[in-house]
Amino acid sequence: MMKALWLVSFRPIGKSKINDFFQSIFLDSVASIDFDVTFSLTQFDEENVKEFVEKKKIKNYYINIPKDKLPKGKKYSNHLMLKNALHQFIENDYQYLICSSADIIVPNNIFEIMSKINKSEFCALIYPNIHITNGVVKNNYWPHYGIDLIAFKITKERALEFQELSKNYKQYDWGIIENFYIAVSEALKLEKINLFKHMNTIKFDNDFSAFSENRHSQEIAWKENQKYFLDFLKENRLNKLYAYGSYYYLLYKIFRFRDLNYNLFLSYLIFYPYNIFKKIIKIILWKK
Repeated sequence: MMKALWLVSFRPIGKSKINDFFQSIFLDSVASIDFDVTFSLTQFDEENVKEFVEKKKIKNYYINIPKDKLPKGKKYSNHLMLKNALHQFIENDYQYLICSSADIIVPNNIFEIMSKINKSEFCALIYPNIHITNGVVKNNYWPHYGIDLIAFKITKERALEFQELSKNYKQYDWGIIENFYIAVSEALKLEKINLFKHMNTIKFDNDFSAFSENRHSQEIAWKENQKYFLDFLKENRLNKLYAYGSYYYLLYKIFRFRDLNYNLFLSYLIFYPYNIFKKIIKIILWKK
């Protein structure tokens, strides 16, 4: 019987009713899928999460790393979450390693569709997300930044390679993580498959005011993580454009004609001409 290990981490419970609601919807969406899923939860002193998880009665590995064990001023670490998840994957019997955020609704056909992929190993993802802002869906093709669900179907041997590849990688707080996962899929020679034409991931906008995070703090974290990521790319002889090319390079790397449908075609059509044109106008105005 196939089983999945789901890597995710939760924000504090009880600080924002909005965030609590989104995280509860996320867990319920996964729990409703007819598949054997165990959660790999690494927390960093976030309040009330353990009680929240216990009430949901989900299978999980729960590890708490005190914030004072992180570098000063850091709140969480994706590389430590991954380290724990890979150890759990290798020590047990799983076929899928799913990496996601906790502010999405997971499509209930995800495992059904992946089971039909005629490959023993691969890296699947869903791009773009469908964003809900203030209760409103903009449309189901706008190319928002962010890949919030990535699924690796790998053997235990490949997981050991993954572990070896990432042993020196560092990442703290916000940013870069999807770039890292896509780069890893290349290093592991895994076929990348965009599942967008088969399903949609609904993405909620978090209440950032509840945990003192804003765009400025995200930009600082992104730049710090970019330096760590460049070290990883150099060590594994991967293209630096994963770190410098932003989503222009990332979307190029995941593009496959076989994955296209009308909406995904629109996403690419909008993303490249629209964003490049915006950048050109911005540069022209800045020079003036």
